[in-house]
Amino acid sequence: MAQPLLLPLPRQIAITSEPQPLVDSASIYIADTALVFAAQTAQTALRDHARRTWTIRTGIPATNTALHLRLDATLPPQGYQLRVADSVISISGSDSAGVYYGVLTLTQLLRFYGEMLPDLTINDHPDFPVRGVMLDISRDRVPTLPNLYALVDLLASWKLNQLQLYMEHSFAYAEHPTVWRYASPFTPQEILELDAYCRQRHIDLVPNQNSLGHMERWLKHPEYRAYAECPDGFIGDFGDHMGERRPATSLNPIDPASIALMSSLYDDLLPHFSSPLFNIGGDEPWELGQCASRSACETHGRGRVYIDHLLKLHEEVSARGRRMMFWADVILKYPDLLAEMPRDAIALQWGYSAAESYDQHAPKFAASGLAFYVCPGTSSWNSLSGRTANALGNLLDAAQSGLAHGAAGYLITDWGDRGHWQPQPISYPGFAYGLALAWNVAANRDLNLPAALDHFVFNDSAGIVGQVLLDLGNLYQFNGLAYPNGSLLFFLLQLNDHDLNAFITNLDTHVVTDRFFGIDPAALDQVRAQLSDLRVRLAHARMRCADAALIHDEIALVIDLLAHACARGLAFSDAEAHPIGALLTDLENLIAQQRLNWVARCRPGGLKDSLLRFEPLLRQYRGQVSATPSYL
Repeated sequence: MAQPLLLPLPRQIAITSEPQPLVDSASIYIADTALVFAAQTAQTALRDHARRTWTIRTGIPATNTALHLRLDATLPPQGYQLRVADSVISISGSDSAGVYYGVLTLTQLLRFYGEMLPDLTINDHPDFPVRGVMLDISRDRVPTLPNLYALVDLLASWKLNQLQLYMEHSFAYAEHPTVWRYASPFTPQEILELDAYCRQRHIDLVPNQNSLGHMERWLKHPEYRAYAECPDGFIGDFGDHMGERRPATSLNPIDPASIALMSSLYDDLLPHFSSPLFNIGGDEPWELGQCASRSACETHGRGRVYIDHLLKLHEEVSARGRRMMFWADVILKYPDLLAEMPRDAIALQWGYSAAESYDQHAPKFAASGLAFYVCPGTSSWNSLSGRTANALGNLLDAAQSGLAHGAAGYLITDWGDRGHWQPQPISYPGFAYGLALAWNVAANRDLNLPAALDHFVFNDSAGIVGQVLLDLGNLYQFNGLAYPNGSLLFFLLQLNDHDLNAFITNLDTHVVTDRFFGIDPAALDQVRAQLSDLRVRLAHARMRCADAALIHDEIALVIDLLAHACARGLAFSDAEAHPIGALLTDLENLIAQQRLNWVARCRPGGLKDSLLRFEPLLRQYRGQVSATPSYL
């Protein structure tokens, strides 16, 4: 008998009969009032997908009860059993979250079967106790509340139970309006309401405020320069920023004023979250040891200075009754210091390349006894279209390694580097596949992802958009276009000729890839042909989701921007054969569409900064010279 399409696929499912009609009038019985929201969720699903109106009751079960929701402490944590027998449904959960997850599965069954359900039994529980998503809301894009609520509902339907909003300057701190004035930040009331919305859906909304590096949105203002490690900026010594002067990004870790600043921010931010957790960030303090802390780093070691800062932050976090989480990239360079981290801290092991396995570092955390999450990514950033093969490989490797080494959680990161140009749908494949793996690796490793996306996201009866999105995300694989954390097609839109030459030259191609990295006209022509085909296929989609028109426009714009990147690349390699005269008008029209698409999901704050990322190329097209490197 054919299996229903479910996301995530459950651990065990046995179907024992053909579908039978549900009764027209019945009751939903809850054995505990804590299950009211789960019952309401089931009630809505029955109405929307089976045209049944069933009432909710507790106390004594009615004789016409056709859906039983109850607690069963013998089931595994967050686990549930869903049974259908002669059109009577029973869902038992280890706790209220387990019952809710059973109801979510019932909702998907009703969506698949309609008013006819077969007899079946599902036994299910998660591999990872924490299954989360982290959204970057500090690289210009700050979602509107309606859009964020809709995304929470979508991710909750796939059994997400943790959400983090990565913040640098996008919370309206009472004493710091200079920093967030033009960012359209989240207000305290909005966080309180979002927190309640998430709790109802068994999602832990975890506060996330970077507390060392990535503080450039603060340090660029005169009144905050004194907090910087390098107030006058620093010389980049990594990747494509090699040798470039960059503005200050990191706090001075040896200045007590830095701790005092973060302490005051924590006092303002944390009361709006009910979560017992708090992510203080701490990743990528690029200039640590170059300026204010140079002498301390030379005397005691860079790792010692770094961990001392973390330990001070831990005291502040603990004093406020929270459990500290931190990004683990720096401490992994000094693994001997793992033993000094407080035992209640949670290390967040991130890594975004499918070629670099989590097995390289996960055993170190397992041996240290420190709780840790594996944190793969959607690979959406620095690409516009995503990087499908890398994302899926990265997500699967993190799940397999995390499960093997006892990771306490699985957190999917969705970053917005360099202006957050990619629209939200580009991240859906990573969210869907990652959350499926986080629930159960074995059952979902070979998930039919295009079908799942078409069914659960796009409601595309033509079955087109899911595969279009995955194919679009694989264009980075053409010769010369692969970049370790993005795609050359993306940088063809952000860098002028001078900086593009420097970008390609600065990369060590023997480290980055074993293939040619640069402008390959033949590959660009192939990509343009693929993009044209994707545009035609997209036109034949039959999406019926609430935001279908917007999704079409967002994907179409990605296709058109990448086509422009190909044209620009061909002009870069042979200016005489490909004059740039028509490119200026084309890019200006594409930017206008980017502006329209942006405000349909996101707040206006940050849009100006994001669109400025097009300026180096626009200036080049206009024959103007820019003194500012387009890296910045």
